[in-house]
Amino acid sequence: MAGTRSRALIVPREHGAWGILFIPLVTGATLGIVSGGSPARLVPFCIAATALFWLRTPLESWMGASAMRASTPAEIRLARTATLVLAAVSAVALIWLLWAGPNRGLLWIGSAAVAAFLLQAAWKAAQPRARGAAQMIGSVGLTSTAPAAYYTATGHFGPAAVWLWAANLAFAINQIQFVQLRIHAARAATRQEKIRAGWQFLVAQLVLIGLAAWAWSAHLLPWYAAISLLPVLVRGFAWFETKPRPLAIHQLGRRELAYAILFGACLVAGMLLS
Repeated sequence: MAGTRSRALIVPREHGAWGILFIPLVTGATLGIVSGGSPARLVPFCIAATALFWLRTPLESWMGASAMRASTPAEIRLARTATLVLAAVSAVALIWLLWAGPNRGLLWIGSAAVAAFLLQAAWKAAQPRARGAAQMIGSVGLTSTAPAAYYTATGHFGPAAVWLWAANLAFAINQIQFVQLRIHAARAATRQEKIRAGWQFLVAQLVLIGLAAWAWSAHLLPWYAAISLLPVLVRGFAWFETKPRPLAIHQLGRRELAYAILFGACLVAGMLLS
């Protein structure tokens, strides 16, 4: 029990957030490398992104800003040590990254990510029950790893980086909305009950379809890449027609991870085919 609590104090508990961080990172890195970018330049970026994401959990535990607070002297020392070690790793990786090449554009992407996380913190403080909205705001910062990885590998920020960010963000928001819907509508038994609980999600699905169609028709996003959203759209609509069954949160998480991997593979393949 003590080991489990110690791990919870310093290791991020939001398993979905790991996917929202790394799937965009992998898509951006893969497209950047295939486009002629340097894999070596991605090493410090990956270290920095991982350490900075990890840093928040022990920092909040140390400061008492999360539900899992360090309370005993031993727990405070553990959280403080983890915070300082991860901060040092982050600093070294960022210096290495900025020293390795012309990565000043990362400052703009990083500033947008920091602004998203600050807004998320403010929202959580003002609306502690609106967890889904806070997660969606935070996903802006997490999915910034897609354009950042692409920029780091290639040295330039072009339309591909913008649409990588937009597509990953759209997928992340859809996934957050669906998971929140499944949790809040766990007892919905009929189609009518599901629609009453999830009408906002249905509207969001239709908006996502409209945005993807517009991006394709305006030649901003190739249709090969736009259809990467098709599996989660089908998954979302299909839930309203499936028979009710008990919510298995871990099984749901594994399925959503599989959808994320499929989305990332289809997105990269689609953008390369274009």
